[in-house]
Amino acid sequence: MRCLAICQDELLIKVLDEILLASFEIEFLVDSPALARRLGDAGVHITAADLKRKDTYLKADISPSTCVIVQDTGKRGLKKVLDNIRDAGGTLIYVLGVGISASADREDEIKSAFPDVSYLAMAELFGGPLLTEFGRSLTRARVQQYQRYFADADRVLILLHNDPDPDAMASGLALRNLLRRTKTTAIIGALQNVTRPENLRMANLLDIHVETIAAGDLQTFDRIAMVDVQPHYFTGLIDRVDLVIDHHPEQQGYSAVYKDIRSDYGSTCTILTEHLRAVDANISERTATAMLYAIKSDTLFFNRQANRVDLEAFSFLYPLSDAALIRKMEGAEITMERLAFVMKATEHGRLEEQVFCAFLGELPREDFIPYVADFFLQLEDVKWTIIAGLVNGSFVVSVRNLGYSRNAGEFVRKVFGALGSAGGHRAMAKAVVPVESYRTRFGEPTGEAVTAGLLEQALQFLHEGNAAEKDKKGRDREREPAIPRT
Repeated sequence: MRCLAICQDELLIKVLDEILLASFEIEFLVDSPALARRLGDAGVHITAADLKRKDTYLKADISPSTCVIVQDTGKRGLKKVLDNIRDAGGTLIYVLGVGISASADREDEIKSAFPDVSYLAMAELFGGPLLTEFGRSLTRARVQQYQRYFADADRVLILLHNDPDPDAMASGLALRNLLRRTKTTAIIGALQNVTRPENLRMANLLDIHVETIAAGDLQTFDRIAMVDVQPHYFTGLIDRVDLVIDHHPEQQGYSAVYKDIRSDYGSTCTILTEHLRAVDANISERTATAMLYAIKSDTLFFNRQANRVDLEAFSFLYPLSDAALIRKMEGAEITMERLAFVMKATEHGRLEEQVFCAFLGELPREDFIPYVADFFLQLEDVKWTIIAGLVNGSFVVSVRNLGYSRNAGEFVRKVFGALGSAGGHRAMAKAVVPVESYRTRFGEPTGEAVTAGLLEQALQFLHEGNAAEKDKKGRDREREPAIPRT
């Protein structure tokens, strides 16, 4: 994300460079060539120019998504600078009041002349608050851009992954809200519909209709958006999409007009909460309830892949939601059908070096595989679970770990990435491979052979990681200066 700062004070430039450099591509404009040379030699991206000329800002290539920060020195020339920035295409403009200029009267004066400009007192904005304010402005600009892009479309599809989970369904509701559409003008759809009992319960209680879409129907929509999934998941069926919003690691091999992918977030609904807040959208109790339940579900109530932003989204949505309905949706997830596959994994699985592997054979539904993986991760001596099964002609693998060892997503990409869809986070991952591709690479997928193969691949992956870590520690020790004897 790009930020252009128009400043005159060397200390302020150094402070902003320190605060913003980790999150923004920040550049500075000054009117002093000597200051530009001095700070440029120190590594600051800085240019000297005439700040009162419009072509200075045209040459700076300002766009509507560029954050522009202007230091208020208290002089009369500020209004001319702001006019030139707006004429050059700037819309996200912040005036920083520093020292004597940061007064309420000065703020009122600037705001009356430029209502769209934000006036900020530097004393209040060190660190987090400054980044939060700029981040929200960038999100607002991004949302407004895709809102305009979707506005003139007659038929919109919000596409979810197969057998959608709470995060996918709730994200679909949230995006339909952001696009200001109804269920007739923006269809929430999936190629394979909801099957898991707890997800069906959510869809029924919240009246979420996920329409089953045939692959041939995709061409009938004017715009296609994806939430909680990226085009690679559909294995070549879609190579171009209008909007992608997802919290899984970013994949290559497709084009998108707009995308917002944040793999450090625990839930796609957390991203969409920020989108809704950025444009001050009204959030119904139904949508808030769905999103809150989704954040709880995807992060295992903040025990998996969650961070500060997930907690902030949860805190924002909680008072807007129906807590009693969430308790009803959560219900009991243990069924006799699921217990049967837990027993099968107990009987045929193998546990070595705190890694549990099991092959469940043919399955009527995919959800049994991650359920068994989550179940066995609760055992005292288990730190990794790798559960596989055959579902509708695909070899499906779910991987879980405690999150502080090697990366589960790296494991499935290494073993299965060349054969099908494979990816995930540090603590959870998934691979879906056509059975024929699996058979060609590994042989016939039969019980003991699959279990033994998965276990061997997992232990090799973990041992390689341990060896690399030991080697790194050894090199670090070699670089440490010797302690002189006394």
